Amino acid sequence: MATIIGGIAASHTPTIGFAFDRDKRDDPVWAPIFSAFAPVQQWLDAKKPDVLLMIYNDHITSFFFDHYSAFALGTGEQWAPADEGGGARALPPAQGDPAFAAHLGRSLMADEFDMSFFQQRPLDHGCFSPLSVLSRHDGKTWPQRLVPLQIGVLQFPIPTARRCFKLGQALRRAIESYPQDIKVAIVATGGLSHQVHGERAGFNNTEWDQRFLDLFETDPEQLAALTHAQYAELGGLEGSEVIMWLVMRGALARRVNCLHRSYYLPSMAGIATAIYENAEEPPREPSRADEQLAGIEHLPGTYPFTIERGVQGYRVNAFLHELIVPERRAAFLADEETEYERAALSEAERDLIRRRDWRGLIRYGAIFFVLEKLGAVVGVSNLHIYAAMRGETLEAFQATRNTKALYSVAGEGAGPLNWDDKSPTR
Repeated sequence: MATIIGGIAASHTPTIGFAFDRDKRDDPVWAPIFSAFAPVQQWLDAKKPDVLLMIYNDHITSFFFDHYSAFALGTGEQWAPADEGGGARALPPAQGDPAFAAHLGRSLMADEFDMSFFQQRPLDHGCFSPLSVLSRHDGKTWPQRLVPLQIGVLQFPIPTARRCFKLGQALRRAIESYPQDIKVAIVATGGLSHQVHGERAGFNNTEWDQRFLDLFETDPEQLAALTHAQYAELGGLEGSEVIMWLVMRGALARRVNCLHRSYYLPSMAGIATAIYENAEEPPREPSRADEQLAGIEHLPGTYPFTIERGVQGYRVNAFLHELIVPERRAAFLADEETEYERAALSEAERDLIRRRDWRGLIRYGAIFFVLEKLGAVVGVSNLHIYAAMRGETLEAFQATRNTKALYSVAGEGAGPLNWDDKSPTR
């Protein structure tokens, strides 16, 4: 069973990454940052966790307001540093843990946290600023796998502090019910006091920062009861992102030991680091991660589109989803093979699409709703696709329907609909 070995709290200001990238270790202005993170690095070296669960917020880099989620769990295979405007940092990508992330997602959803899930998105300084100084990479890989949990704290309404604390409690159930024997360290990022906009830009409150750190260790319930306006008054509006720390605190025991704590205010944001281990063994609680799909395997010809299938079939789904873009659609109709090459599809993936193997694509990990887009582009009705997935002719399938209506999602710009072709694959 998976084990939570402890929690790390760390600010994620870009100041940290700037100092690291420009080798400011011996500069008296920047040296306290490295001193603060050194014990964290040593703790990780000694504890050797398999996974870092990074709780952070994106800074309008990989997430934008066309779709802004409260809780977004990263389920991908790899996480690269994001370009935030001046090029990506020269850091290696971190390996993900899709199987572990999928279990967390199932468990959190079963506990009624409405999660969203993402992959193939780079991570900005919210993750990589602290990661670069708390872990050691060899130029190619990091010693731990990384599962990012992005909290939407920039566009109000945002999750309450209490909700973040409860999410941490649900995370503990999820982690400790994972069947593999792995060690997990939970890293909460952000804060402390700062405001970066408006006439109040530059606001700090060192007295509150110290009080927050005291309460975080001994009485997180007080912090969970505060409103966003109270956090903003005490620590600046952007400083209210420290509610993310309560996710980590909720995942730990009621009593914790603080092994390390530091604080430094060089400029705009109070930079803090801390390490916490459980002072007591919290009771393991059962997870309901698998109860909703229990028994679904007994339904023949049924393939739930799970996180695991979404990771496995990502390239195919992304390729077929792009057919909603007129330029990609035209390029596909003009020269499929060139488009396969552009998208770096595997030979198996290319073959499935070439042959319009609808059932094979479903089994591989495509979701039906990109298949109907392909059908619309190449002039195949939805009914032809349904029949092919059942291994029947169109006529045989239509005999099971109340009418013989044919339809697709093709719009006004569609070409000829080749519905006279009765073969099960076209």
